[in-house]
Amino acid sequence: MARIFALFFVIGLGATAAPAAEPTSPPLPLFDAHLHYNWEPTPYYPVDKVLELLRENRVTGILANSRPNDGTRALVEAKPKDIRVVPFIRPYIVRGDLQTWFDDPKIFELIRSEYKRGYYRGIGEFHLTGKAAATEWVKRTVNFAVEHDLFLHAHADDEALEILFSHNPQAKIVWAHTGFGTSPDKVARYLERYPQMWGELSYRYGISEGGKLSAEWRGLFLKYPDRFLLGSDTWVNERWARYGEIMGEYRGWLAQLPRDVAEKIAFRNAERLFGK
Repeated sequence: MARIFALFFVIGLGATAAPAAEPTSPPLPLFDAHLHYNWEPTPYYPVDKVLELLRENRVTGILANSRPNDGTRALVEAKPKDIRVVPFIRPYIVRGDLQTWFDDPKIFELIRSEYKRGYYRGIGEFHLTGKAAATEWVKRTVNFAVEHDLFLHAHADDEALEILFSHNPQAKIVWAHTGFGTSPDKVARYLERYPQMWGELSYRYGISEGGKLSAEWRGLFLKYPDRFLLGSDTWVNERWARYGEIMGEYRGWLAQLPRDVAEKIAFRNAERLFGK
């Protein structure tokens, strides 16, 4: 009798026990389309630690550039099998070049020389404001990129962006920060006008507030799911220290989009542009 009672007791426990939790899916893979590996973080973030940080955050690819280009070369030469490194030539040697590169023939020679290494996919990130984009050396840079099927990664205001395309309508431009504060309506007009422009979203104002995706940007992402990329913009050490938080913020609002749209913005667009 005791054995029968024990059996019913076990069955009763099974009937009232909480159902087993469903296994959680792994975090969405991300492609970081705006990663700087400048000289400043290297004492704190050697290449192996950088790669470890990327793996921890399930970042499977990076658009890499650096000032000078030594950091980019170090990432390429590490040859990580699980992280695609897409190297871009940065037209800076020292930070001061940010203010002068667009009118400096030595920088154009730097671009041509660096390109001979044979593995670069683009030029940038570079900074341009207004009429600074109209110089002869910027025009040569744009034409060089088109001639060699390279992307341009442009931190540019609206006027400079339009000048870049006026130099050569065949240019392929990753617009860093998607204009920072350019209105979503104007961003949409640019996407229609320039089919070879992609918006990179680091530091982009207005996408979400308190973790909630804005209606305007949700509409943009649904209408143009193939035209956006994510990026960390690790331009200072503080951005490296917050890397996991930055990637987590992206995953927060990506989760509010349909899965297929979220995957395109998270990594599929970059894979289509730069290869797997």
